[in-house]
Amino acid sequence: MSKQLSSLAQHALLIAIAFWISGCSAAPPENLPTPIEGYNHTSAAINRFTVNGGGGPNIGPHQGGGKQNCCVSLPMKWRPGLRAVVEWEKDPDPFASQYWPQPRYSDAWSKAAAEHETHYTHHRAVVELPPYDKVGAVVVHFLPCDQVKVIASIYVYGHPQYAIKEPLNMEEPKTCQNG
Repeated sequence: MSKQLSSLAQHALLIAIAFWISGCSAAPPENLPTPIEGYNHTSAAINRFTVNGGGGPNIGPHQGGGKQNCCVSLPMKWRPGLRAVVEWEKDPDPFASQYWPQPRYSDAWSKAAAEHETHYTHHRAVVELPPYDKVGAVVVHFLPCDQVKVIASIYVYGHPQYAIKEPLNMEEPKTCQNG
């Protein structure tokens, strides 16, 4: 009889726990972690970038897409005033090392690489996130003159409903009118 009671008590406890867990289920999240992707419309390399602190992939000149990093938090519903803070490092001459006379990875080559890195530039932009109906990847487009566009999209670059239409091989002005 005590074995039966013990088994009955275990089942009752399991049922009580199941009800407790189902009663405590959380409301849908207000924010979702979304992947970060980038497209580089310039002849420079984007060595690294972040969106609201979340890291994005490095991007070669006139390249992008195909790789995503995790994550940046976005609200399920767009709201006015939603902003993205984009910070990035740019190598204005990403193919310079192919012309260096030093043997690759020698001490002299490493010294040339360290000197080359002194020409990297660092940038920061705060941009409004345009309205979205569904949370998708956060996509940063690096444009000439250190401009960026950022969207959250369920579509991919090139899709008819994708909001950004600039070509990857954009013409770059000789001088920029920033500021």
